[in-house]
Amino acid sequence: MNLSRLFAAALLVGVAGASLHAADPKILNASYDVTREFYDAYNPLFAKYWKEKTGQNLTIDQSNGGSSKQARAVIDGLQADVVTFNQDTDIQILADNGLVPKDWAGLFPDNSAPYTSTIVFLVRKGNPKGIKDWNDLVKAGTSVIIPNPKTSGNGRYSYLGAWAYALKQPGGNADTAKAFVGQLFKNVPVLETGGRAATNTFVQKGIGDVLLTFESEVLQISRVFSPDQYDVIYPSLSILVEPPVAVVSAVVDKNGNREVATEYLKYLWSEPGQELVVKNFYRPRNAGLLAKNSALFPSIELFSVDQVFGGWKAAQKEHFADGGFFDQIYTVK
Repeated sequence: MNLSRLFAAALLVGVAGASLHAADPKILNASYDVTREFYDAYNPLFAKYWKEKTGQNLTIDQSNGGSSKQARAVIDGLQADVVTFNQDTDIQILADNGLVPKDWAGLFPDNSAPYTSTIVFLVRKGNPKGIKDWNDLVKAGTSVIIPNPKTSGNGRYSYLGAWAYALKQPGGNADTAKAFVGQLFKNVPVLETGGRAATNTFVQKGIGDVLLTFESEVLQISRVFSPDQYDVIYPSLSILVEPPVAVVSAVVDKNGNREVATEYLKYLWSEPGQELVVKNFYRPRNAGLLAKNSALFPSIELFSVDQVFGGWKAAQKEHFADGGFFDQIYTVK
C-alpha cells in the first residue's frame, strides 16, 4: 500500500472512531438536594441498561440544590436534559417559560411522579424534648430545623404540613393556622436554602432539637449513617410528597438527547428502578413492593396539597409568593 492510501485509510479509521465517540450521549439531571445518594446509585444502573440496549456509553452528570433554586437555574440557562424536582410548581414554572411541554404531568405514569414520600421528624436519641406531634414543635425552648420555604420544596412541604395540622384541630381555621405556623417558625433558629443544608445544620453542626425533612432523608440518617444517635418520629398526620420529573425539551432537542433522556426517566418505573427507590427509602409506586416493605414505610394519615390547599398553584400564590402568608409570619432573626 502506498503512503497516500495508507494515510487515507488511517484518516477513515480516525473519522469512524470520532463518530463512534460522538455518538456516545451525555445528559445532565438537575435534581433537588436530598436525592444525591439515590441518583449516585441510579445513574450507573441506567447507564448499564442503556449500554446493553444500544451499545452506547452514556455519561450522566448530576446537579443538586434546593428544588426551586434548581428550577431558577434551568430558567437562567443551566443545560439540564431532565429535571427531577420535589414539587409541581418547580416544573410548572419551566413549562410557563417554554422549557418543558405544558402537558408534562401526563407524559409519564402517576402524574410523572415515580415515587412518593412524606415529612417526618428526626430527633436526637432518646427524644429528650418528648416530641410526638406537630403541636410539640411550637413549645417554648424547642429548636426546629426547617429549610426556607421560599427556596426549598422541602421547606414548603413542612410548612404546609404544619398548616394542615392546625386546620384539623378543633376550631381550626386560617387564622389559627397562621398563628400556629408563625409560632413554629419563631422556633426555627436558621433557615437554610435547601433540605440537605438543613440536614447538615442538624446533624453536623448539632443545632436544633428536631429536623423536619423527607422520610427518605430521615431513614437514611437513622438507619444507615447514624443509627445510634437519632430517633424517627411519625406525626399523627403529614403531607403526601409526590416528586415529579420531566424532560427539558428546549435542551434535549438542541442536544439530540430526547430518546435517552425520556428513557432515563421512564426507567424509574421499571422493576430495577423501583427496587432502588425502596433501597433509598422512598415509597415506590409499585404496589407489590410497597406492600412487601410495609414495615419500613408505616401507615400514616396523609393528605395531598390538592385536598387541603387546592393545588400547588393556589398554595404557591397564597403562602409563598412575595407578600404571602410566609412573608407575613416570618421575621428574619
